[in-house]
Amino acid sequence: MKYPTRKKATLLLQDGTTFTGHSIGKEGTSGGEICFNTGMTGYQEIYTDPSYFGQIIVNTTSHIGNYGALDSEVESDKPTIKGLVVNDFSKIYSRTKATESLQEFLERNNTVGIGGVDTRKIVRHIRTKGAMNAIISSELEGEALQAELDKIPSMESLELSTKVTTKKAYELGESNKGFRVAILDLGIKRSILKNLTDRDCHCKVFPAETTFEEMEKWNPDGYFISNGPGDPAVMDYASTTVAEVIEKNKPVFGICMGSQILAKAVGIPTYKMHHGHRGLNHPVKNLRTGLSEITSQNHGFAVEMEALSKSDVAELTHIDLNHDTVEGLRLKNKPAFAVQYHPESSPGPNDSTYLFDDFIQLIKENK
Repeated sequence: MKYPTRKKATLLLQDGTTFTGHSIGKEGTSGGEICFNTGMTGYQEIYTDPSYFGQIIVNTTSHIGNYGALDSEVESDKPTIKGLVVNDFSKIYSRTKATESLQEFLERNNTVGIGGVDTRKIVRHIRTKGAMNAIISSELEGEALQAELDKIPSMESLELSTKVTTKKAYELGESNKGFRVAILDLGIKRSILKNLTDRDCHCKVFPAETTFEEMEKWNPDGYFISNGPGDPAVMDYASTTVAEVIEKNKPVFGICMGSQILAKAVGIPTYKMHHGHRGLNHPVKNLRTGLSEITSQNHGFAVEMEALSKSDVAELTHIDLNHDTVEGLRLKNKPAFAVQYHPESSPGPNDSTYLFDDFIQLIKENK
């Protein structure tokens, strides 16, 4: 494609810090909570992950767009991010099977971004000051830009899963194979669904606010609680449903937000992290096997470690080796477990895909 001359763009952070670069993607104005992802590949999967809804993503990799975009490498129908911040935005791409440039992909999906800025400096600032709201614009400056930034709500106490969940239930997989898995969609990724259907699961994906009674009518063998955006502390509708699933001794597996909701369902609180964990290289130790895994992560909230350690009903199963935060938990007398990271993402090795097999085994044991 002919690469257009880009307009000047401004990135304004909540604390007043300003960066100037050029517009990428769609020209315009957009804001949300700014955070960073350290993954060196997979930018298209990041931008389309529903868990990033309401956030501006800073890519720490210096060159973005150099392998273009491919229709099959998406985790949802379109990008869910509120904005994109990069250092060098590539004008060309080299992958022959790419269907379009990243610029075309972002423009087509109305995604606003800024390039030509010092992302290393931005990331160091966020690591020091913490995640905060920010806004990108190629239209506004000064007081007008600040006024728009002031309108953006804080991510803390913000419920977002109902913004990205499916509007109506749908089914995947072959009905005459494997087990029936009911999925509570809080913002699920397509690669999670693929991991389940690849194991011959017949899945039915339900909207976030679906009750246990309604899902149970489908007569599932097990329940899956998905990833998703926002603050789990304000998602009583989801934790109430999961508590009812647990009470009926149904097998449960949760990922990311699903881990936080499982904890909340048994009275263990969550908290907002300083700047979150987002990347492809986070080491996690499985305390039950003693083995470590290189994991993909994307979360700005976490389960309280102290509360979990004091719990009579749940126990820690996985721990982050960088930060000693909760990465997995299981219920002691119920067939339910969850992890904070993303075993479906395959950040290089497939260290964590055994968790899907563990879920199938749990269903078999409780059928």
